[in-house]
Amino acid sequence: MVPDDEAGNGADPQAKLAKAKEELKRVEAERREYLDGWQRAKADLANYKRDEGKRFEEFAKFANADLIADIVQALDSFDLALGHEMPKDVERGIILIRSQLEDMLRKRGLEVIHAKGERFDPALHESVGEVETEEPEGMVVEELQKGYRLGGKVIRPARVKIAK
Repeated sequence: MVPDDEAGNGADPQAKLAKAKEELKRVEAERREYLDGWQRAKADLANYKRDEGKRFEEFAKFANADLIADIVQALDSFDLALGHEMPKDVERGIILIRSQLEDMLRKRGLEVIHAKGERFDPALHESVGEVETEEPEGMVVEELQKGYRLGGKVIRPARVKIAK
């Protein structure tokens, strides 16, 4: 047999209502706590995915930095070859190949560091000598070897001579 208060026959309706309201408050607070936790976890996952995506992009950008630095040396060889006398059709071919190679590297984030006429910046330039000139002191007056950046990071500083 079921006691009166459990069956609802003899229990005070006000007490039952108060007990139900207490239970409802407890359940709603628990629901809010679970919902907040779920929303935080969902936001954490979205942040994690975004951060991992950025980290992967950075990794991919610089994963080939060594290869690109080696290819840059081939650009130097093309420049050296173009400094010599050769038949015009050979020269055109070398210029075409060099420009294609440079375009491919540019698409992958390679930038030339322009040095001549700029103020010497040790983060971008490597001084290999000084030249007496009428230029203001500390200005780059001669560029001996081009410098390059990959995605804003210097992979090879420009080798320069500066004004004395």
